[in-house]
Order: sequence, then C-alpha cells, then structure tokens
Amino acid sequence: MQQKILILDFGSQTTQLIARRVRELDTFCEIVPYNKFPENDKNIIGVILSGSPYSVYDKEAFKIDLNKIIGKYPVLGICYGAQFISHTLGGKVEAAGSREYGRQNLEYIDFTNPLFKGFENNSQVWMSHGDTITKLPNGFKVIASTQGVENAAFVALDQKVWGVQFHPEVFHSVQGTLLLKNFVVDICGSSQDWSASSFIETTVKELKEQLKDDKVVLGLSGGVDSSVAAVLLNKAIGKNLTCIFVNNGLLRKNEFEDVLKDYEGLGLNVRGVDASQEFYAALSGVEEPEKKRKIIGKGFIDVFSAEALKIQSVKWLGQGTIYPDRIESLNITGKTIKSHHNVGGLPEKMNFQLCEPLKWLFKDEVRKVGRELSMPEHLIKRHPFPGPGLGVRILGEITEEKVKILQEADDIFIKGLKNWKTSDGISLYDKVWQAGVILLPVKSVGVMGDERTYERAVALRAVTSTDAMTADWAHLPYDFLAEVSNKIINNVKGVNRVAYDISSKPPATIEWE
Repeated sequence: MQQKILILDFGSQTTQLIARRVRELDTFCEIVPYNKFPENDKNIIGVILSGSPYSVYDKEAFKIDLNKIIGKYPVLGICYGAQFISHTLGGKVEAAGSREYGRQNLEYIDFTNPLFKGFENNSQVWMSHGDTITKLPNGFKVIASTQGVENAAFVALDQKVWGVQFHPEVFHSVQGTLLLKNFVVDICGSSQDWSASSFIETTVKELKEQLKDDKVVLGLSGGVDSSVAAVLLNKAIGKNLTCIFVNNGLLRKNEFEDVLKDYEGLGLNVRGVDASQEFYAALSGVEEPEKKRKIIGKGFIDVFSAEALKIQSVKWLGQGTIYPDRIESLNITGKTIKSHHNVGGLPEKMNFQLCEPLKWLFKDEVRKVGRELSMPEHLIKRHPFPGPGLGVRILGEITEEKVKILQEADDIFIKGLKNWKTSDGISLYDKVWQAGVILLPVKSVGVMGDERTYERAVALRAVTSTDAMTADWAHLPYDFLAEVSNKIINNVKGVNRVAYDISSKPPATIEWE
C-alpha cells in the first residue's frame, strides 16, 4: 500500500508548497481539486485543506461536504481551510479590521497538543488572510494565539480535526515544517517510506508491467526532466525505447551537439533531427508571444511525429511531464496564464498511448532520482529551459540572425555564472534557479571607439526559486554583472547595451513571453 496525504486544493498559491513540504517528510501526497475527493482511495491516511483566494462568505467560494472526511481521516485546515471548517460547523468568521499579513508570534501555545509537540515559546508564523475566526464551533478549543488573532489554531475535542490560520508551509513560519511533521507522521501515522530509491524501484517495476515488450518513443529536450524519464524508461525496457532530439533552431549555443554526446554516454538510443530552417520559416513575420509558442509547439509535434512514424510498431509516447505541469493544467479557476509546453499536444493521428514516469514528482525530486540513477551532475543541475527555447527570449519577430546574437550573449552569461565562485566555493549557477538573456525589440545609441553605434539591447535574467511558482530576482554581485556586461558588449556583434531584470514573480513571470 502506498500511503498518501491528500491535499484538497481550494485555489491557494501555496498549495504546491504544502505538497513539497509533505514530500520532504518522505511521505507521498497528492493534490486534487477541492471537489474531486477520491472516496474509494484506501491509501489516504490524512487530509489537508488548503487556503483560497475567496472568503467563506463569497457566493463563488469553494465548498465541500465535510462529512466525507471528518471522522474518517485526520484533517488539518490551513487558513481558508481552517475558516471553512469553523464556519461550516457553526463557528463565526468575520472580516478582520485590517488584513492580517506577515510575521506574527504565537504568544500562547498549548504544548500538550500533538500538533505543537516540540514547539518553542513565541514561535514565528506567517499570516495572510483578510477574514478571521471570531468564534469557534461548539466542541472546539483554541490551542494557539497571536497578539491579534485569538483563534490562530484550534482542535476538535472529540475528533481528529485541527485548523491553523497561519501558513506552516512557507519559509517564514519558522517551525512550520515541525507542525506538518507532527500532523503527517505522528497524527496520521506516515511510515515515511517515500524516497528516490523506492520511487525508482517501484516505477521501473510498474513500467515493465505496463509496457511489457511494447516500443516507446520519447522526445528529449536536453533538460533534466526528459533526461531522467529517458534513463528510467531505458532501465525498464532497454532497446525498446527510441529517443528523438529535435533541434528547433532555438537551442543554446552548441547545445544540439553537446546534448547528443551526453546521451551517448548514458547509453540511450537517440535520433537527432536538425529542423532549424523549418522553424525559422514558420516563425517569419510572427510577433505575438502566444502565437509564437503555438507555432513552435506545432512545429515540434510535426517534426517529432514524422520521425516517430518511421519507427515500426510503436505503441507508447514517453514524456518528461512532472507533477507541477499537471497541477497547472488542472487550474481550478479555469484561467490559463499561458500555454504549457509539457501538457497536451499529442497528435491523434499518431494513436500513441501516453507514458509519464515522472508525473508524480516535483523538480527537486526529479534531481534526486537522477542522482540515484548515477546520471552526470551537469545534466542534473541544468537549469530549467523553456520548451520554446530562445523563442520566448526574443521579443518580437524571430530570425536566424537574432537567434545567433542571443546565443552568443547567453553563452557568455551562463559560462560566467558557472565560473564565478562565491565565498563558500559554490558557483553562481548552482545558486540560481534559472537564468538567461532576453533580446529586446529596441535599439539604443552607444559609442564604441570614436564611432556612434545604434545597436540592440539585451536584458540579463536570473531568479532564485524552489518550484518556479514564485521566484525572486537573484542578487548577483555587481562585479560579476559588470564583467558579463563588458564581455557581451565587447564580443557580441550587434549589442551595445546590457540591462539586469530585477522583477520578481509575481507580478512578473520568469520568462518575458
């Protein structure tokens, strides 16, 4: 039996963070929309109700029948989840006098309650809500309070039900991980047997049973997700796996050749297809970001399909889809921010079944699996790179000339990050989640030698993150930025200005398009 914590998603921005914290406790968990509770799943050992952008009183607020879970599983409500429990069972939730946001200290804690086992006095927590619980339902009691929030945490007297109005999943709740451990391990009884090695053993066994002697084709991108998926599949079915690596003309400098060499070293059966000119022709004259994405996505499918159909008797399409890709595609608000390159797009005429060996993993878990599989460290540590490649880093029309300019500038930036060591001996590249150069659709006046120039401007982008759902701009050393700027301007013909993007996500996205 695979034990799991079920997280009911009411639309919070931090729902994925809750899941990652649970996974860090070596416990499997699954996020499902609030209205999709799997009543027949016998592996559930506990349920967490997430936060929400709504108030419990809003007409469109997400609601569930608590009778389906209370009394059957231990339940923890977080923020909206706690308020919903209180409101539904007869308590009172009202608008706070002012929005309760930021760091607070728990001035009262019931240390005898198992949820707060091991907590310190005045433990810091993170609040983020506009409503507050002013009266608990009958049969509930307070187990933690801050100066401004009396019912910061509560428990049912005769049921395994807890609620907290702060966010234990965020970094600023100093003992938040301990609270989640107390719930997941001590209260729910997790055996903490979810690990990279157990995942590999289970997944390889399942792949062998699922695929038997069938053939699988997989599209490689050079990134860690598709690479780990390929190695897992190769471990399960060997020669029955064929990988296809398409050069869409929007890869980094020398990436097509370098990645093919890497894959040879992994013993993978890989076919490389250079379709650069086809993509440049299809993108000619196109400036609108979403249209460019769709052209690049369709182009990949067309080239990949043509190559895949040359292989006889293929039944399965392997993909490096990871858990966040699937969660984003199930956005319960129904709003799409931008199309995602890892979900959908399977051409019906190919008539393949889908195989996604990494579909339950977060990015950091994929890297752990890669290390367990003894893959090269430079492949495992590779930054995320968008499916449309440099196509979403060239604002406006894409041309071969612009791609070459951007490749040169990007190569200088990425090599610089890898070569610049900080005081602890770690490279800037390993401290950054994702980095790249953006080619801007403007020209600027400059002076080189005694001549006036009118050339292109580029922006450097580097962010820190844990899951890409939120990201902060990386505070790179000024000396490093100065060195990279000088190298780009002096060595990349056509660029005379370098800027640095200091926008965080939200409100900006990591990529510019």
